[in-house]
Amino acid sequence: MIEKAKTVNFVGAGPGAPDLITVRGSELLKTADLVVYAGSLVNPEILEICRDDCIIMDSAFMSLEEQVSAMAVSAETGSSVVRLHTGDPSLYGAVAEQKRLLEERGIEVRFVPGVSSLQATAAALGIQYTVPGETQTLICTRKGGRTPVPERESLDKLADHGSTIVLFLTAGQVKEATDELIKGGLDPKTPAACVYRASWDDEIIVRSDLSGLAEAMRERGIDHQALIVVGKCLDPGEASSLLYDSGFSHRFREGSL
Repeated sequence: MIEKAKTVNFVGAGPGAPDLITVRGSELLKTADLVVYAGSLVNPEILEICRDDCIIMDSAFMSLEEQVSAMAVSAETGSSVVRLHTGDPSLYGAVAEQKRLLEERGIEVRFVPGVSSLQATAAALGIQYTVPGETQTLICTRKGGRTPVPERESLDKLADHGSTIVLFLTAGQVKEATDELIKGGLDPKTPAACVYRASWDDEIIVRSDLSGLAEAMRERGIDHQALIVVGKCLDPGEASSLLYDSGFSHRFREGSL
């Protein structure tokens, strides 16, 4: 008899809207015996996919060791276990330490990607992060706080790149963050925006310039669960890619360029 693998599936729940979870993630939730989910960050409507007899645990009230123990004990008995993370686990998911501790106990860990709030924010704003002729680079980062950021990645240093910048976990420090970006050389009039709970029913979009963003967010009462976007991508003008230019040659079409 082949022994069933002891496995924990880490699933990206998507940015919030229940229909933005992947088909694979949804199928795993349907068959899960235990789901450990990321508290208020995961839309509770997504948990309705689970069976009525599925055990559901909110990780907001659990330490790392408690989470790992609950998942490991369940997996060791052959149960189907899902660790449900917001967005995509690869971005600020705090999954590396969970994976390490589970593997130390002989548990296999598999990842199922999800739609990040990064993509949901771009969709809400109707933008692409890269701008032909302006920037081909996207920096995802955050303002240092109780959890520090390496000095070489401080916002004033990153501002010097002139790239699109998306700030995670920074809504509560937006004034300090925008001040640092301006100190680093960004024009105070650089386009800026914030999206609160992208794809949720209560989504809020705030547009401003860099110098006015903090006040604009304060007026809407936004200080958590929001992404901040800074850069030309918010106002690209008439920038166009060469890809569909009638004169641009590539593998499928001959042109003059």
